[in-house]
Amino acid sequence: MNRSLSLTLVAAAVGLALFAGYRAGQQHPTAAAPAAGEAAAPQAEGQGGRKLLYYRNPMGLPDTSPTPKKDSMGMDYIPVYEGDEPDGDGAVKVSPARLQTLGVKTARAEIRELDAAVRAVGRVEVNERAIHDVSPRFEGWIERLHVNASGDPVRRGQPLFTVYSPELVSAGKELAIAQSLKLDAAEADPAARDAAKRLAEGARERLANWQVAVPDGAASKRITFNSPATGIVLDKQATEGMRFTPGMAIYRIADLSTVWVIADVYEQDLKRVKVGESAMVEIDAFPGRHFAAKISYLYPTLNAATRTTPVRLELANPDGLLRPGMFAHVELAAAGQVARLTVPKSAVIDSGERQIVLRVAGEGKFKPQPVKTGLRGSDSVEILEGLEDGAEVVVAANFLIDAESNLKAALATFAEPQAGTAAKSYQATGSIDAVDAANKSISMNHEPIAALKWPAMTMDFGLADGALLKGLLPGQPVQFTFEDRGNGEFVITGIEKAPAGAAADHKGH
Repeated sequence: MNRSLSLTLVAAAVGLALFAGYRAGQQHPTAAAPAAGEAAAPQAEGQGGRKLLYYRNPMGLPDTSPTPKKDSMGMDYIPVYEGDEPDGDGAVKVSPARLQTLGVKTARAEIRELDAAVRAVGRVEVNERAIHDVSPRFEGWIERLHVNASGDPVRRGQPLFTVYSPELVSAGKELAIAQSLKLDAAEADPAARDAAKRLAEGARERLANWQVAVPDGAASKRITFNSPATGIVLDKQATEGMRFTPGMAIYRIADLSTVWVIADVYEQDLKRVKVGESAMVEIDAFPGRHFAAKISYLYPTLNAATRTTPVRLELANPDGLLRPGMFAHVELAAAGQVARLTVPKSAVIDSGERQIVLRVAGEGKFKPQPVKTGLRGSDSVEILEGLEDGAEVVVAANFLIDAESNLKAALATFAEPQAGTAAKSYQATGSIDAVDAANKSISMNHEPIAALKWPAMTMDFGLADGALLKGLLPGQPVQFTFEDRGNGEFVITGIEKAPAGAAADHKGH
């Protein structure tokens, strides 16, 4: 009996031990079995073990998600890892691999002389002060031409053409008759003496008005016109036997020992152009050769179509290389021998309202830096404010980085609220686009929301209570209040019909 009882007690003890081990195994997994938390850990890591924070909308919309998802067009949301999250100041961090893919290049701001000449285009023209017209003051006929073609060079005093004029013959005969009368005798009639004197004076006056010289006291029947200057014949109207009238320009002669260059300077550069300053002219016909010039006149008119003002330059042309009508490139003004803080032109992003550069703020980190620019050179820009000597800036792929920095600055607005803080509430105006009663969500066409820096767009909101939509129809203008509950969750807590004035304004948009 005792032996049987002992065996029974031993069997019971072994059973209890096995049951206790089973229960312990159920409550405490072995080291070889991964815990539930450990199984999920790899999903929250990536890109070199960095912690995955959330996923953002691929189109840059104000929407984030704690889990992977797709947008309305089927595009995957983009993961945001620790270190890449928005910091609120627009800075962006780029991995070394992506830096190489984008082709990012940097340069340093440096103090040096700036090549900031005002460059313009122009054309060579005749010096208007050196143009001479040969125009007889009487009527007649051309009997002989001594210079027969336009473009011929002439010297001062060289014969051009010989003319015959009845008026010239008549005046010469009157002068000869008056001078042939013997009016010095004592018996000469005083009245006849006075008449002859007046006749001679009238003939001489006509000849003087016609610019005909009478060196021997008697006018010739024919007169030869000589060149009034050394130059070339720009225009010739004369042919032998041609009749001419008083004032007719038979020859036009120009002295090309000096010429003008008329250059067109843009309106914004006029303040840097000064009369009397030196300039440099380059002609396409003589590449590599420069001609020294001087600014002689700034015209008082502006071409409204091109927004330019003509500027006159004078330059010597002793060899006759410069011909009227030639195309010219002109450098009018320089920045001078002054050292200035400069960066390459490609470093400045100019939106019209602001000028920024992307400053290197660390290894792979770039921050938008507003700057004030000054003179612009051929390859550099003067920086007046915003940078110091030696500052490193991006000069290639800066537009791509700037676009990403703007996106991150915008996403910073939607950062998840810290624990213990109340959800922020905002008000907006818009219209109902669609309603999903089953999921308690609504799609709204809302106007810009300045507090969040949101543009006007269509986006989905959650509903705190489905009863909020009672009495409201799609397309109806409304005013609503919503909360930012973090992780891209925006929930409408109040909604009502918009007043009549606000509804009209919304339709206008």
